[in-house]
Amino acid sequence: MADWLNRYSDFLAYQRGYSEKSIAAYRADIASFLAYCQKEGKAIRQVNEPFIRDYLYHCLTDKKLSKRSLQRHLSALRGYFDYLFKKGAVFANPFRQVSSPKDGKHYPERLFKEDVERLLEENKKREDELALRDQAILELLFSSGIRASELVGLTLIQIDFSTSSMLIHGKGNKDRYAPFSSSAGEALRRYLRSSRPLLLQKRKNPRPSDRVFLSSKGEPLSVRGLEYILDSIESRLGESLHLHPHILRHSFATALLEGGADLRYIQELLGHESINTTQVYTHLTQQELSEQYDKYFPSLKKK
Repeated sequence: MADWLNRYSDFLAYQRGYSEKSIAAYRADIASFLAYCQKEGKAIRQVNEPFIRDYLYHCLTDKKLSKRSLQRHLSALRGYFDYLFKKGAVFANPFRQVSSPKDGKHYPERLFKEDVERLLEENKKREDELALRDQAILELLFSSGIRASELVGLTLIQIDFSTSSMLIHGKGNKDRYAPFSSSAGEALRRYLRSSRPLLLQKRKNPRPSDRVFLSSKGEPLSVRGLEYILDSIESRLGESLHLHPHILRHSFATALLEGGADLRYIQELLGHESINTTQVYTHLTQQELSEQYDKYFPSLKKK
């Protein structure tokens, strides 16, 4: 399987644009699993859920991986087996049937970069009439961190494409500007130009609507409708990321913090009234920093 691992590394480098450091981390996780397969005499096409669970137990007990590290480990293997499945090297991806272990702490869930990129890329391949709307929703939630209620209440006049930002009417009648990415802007333009007019034609109410996002019947989208859309995207694409507007918001905030953004700046973007609400995201990155410290400085661990 070394040849497949090299191909996957090239795929991550040249098609996904991953850094050398990220690719090296993925290779290490995947190589560890492949070595375990070889030790147990298991061919890659024979890997199933029970075998994966045995491997996870091995990682927790023998390798002493934390549950947080194991979550990232599984994410790397899911991506790798997705690639093998698409190339016909395996018959299915058994990692899609295995849930990540819970760490027992009530910090916000988040998606990792590879999960986000894979989800956006796979959803782009859809050709149904709601594909452009759903892509715009995903892109906007991932890149702006706005709440579900703020997204469904978004009107056309709130969007400023010249500054790639939205005027958001948040909790407590407090307004703020929320920027969005260039790819989100492109997805939004495509939806507004091609898909939204068709949805408006399905409305039974003759009065025009200024809401940006509409249901399949052309009516203003509700929060429950948004949750249903995310569930449908998962089901349609065969993902198991437990998509929810809150998870996308948490992923946005954590990515900013990991990138070095100031906590006050993140508070402003999220529309949090108190900095204490925003500080919950520091637990995620501090936990990961601690694990990296233990990995690269094992001699300094407490005896």
